[in-house]
Amino acid sequence: MIKEEEIIEIGKFQKTHALKGELNALLDVGAEYLEDGNPLVIPVDGLFVPFYAESVRPKGTTSFLVKLKGVDDVEEATAFVNKPIYGLRKSLAEYMEMEEGDLLDDDLIGFRVEDVNAGYLGTVDRIDDSTINTLLVVDGDKGEIFIPLIDDFIESIDEGAETIIVDVPEDLIKLND
Repeated sequence: MIKEEEIIEIGKFQKTHALKGELNALLDVGAEYLEDGNPLVIPVDGLFVPFYAESVRPKGTTSFLVKLKGVDDVEEATAFVNKPIYGLRKSLAEYMEMEEGDLLDDDLIGFRVEDVNAGYLGTVDRIDDSTINTLLVVDGDKGEIFIPLIDDFIESIDEGAETIIVDVPEDLIKLND
């Protein structure tokens, strides 16, 4: 059985396409991830179930037409519409050629964020990758602070202490004041 801590969200099914069970999917990974035999993990009745792509066709830069094995008509495909798509952490680490111990962006959720000048800012609530600039969304005493997840702002990450030390411009911190 696949556990929630073993997966990371990598996309979402949007709608069906044609009559033979294809689905339009927005994915944060390339077609080669699926073509290499990595499963798409989909929540079904409270369980995380692996599905494999029978075919993948690009439909833009992040949109793909995906035909899942065993899903052969539009009625079956409809059950997947608007469902999130997950990948296995282990498979994603291999796909991204990560070294042992490297952190994925989602691993930072819950970490304390401290600025070298302003001190404690809050904790990472989520990672916003809906735009070209990935953002740490930090929930603090004064509301949300959006910090670009770039090397220029990250001083250090202490995985053991679950703390991120940042050095961001003061104006960025005060943006929501």
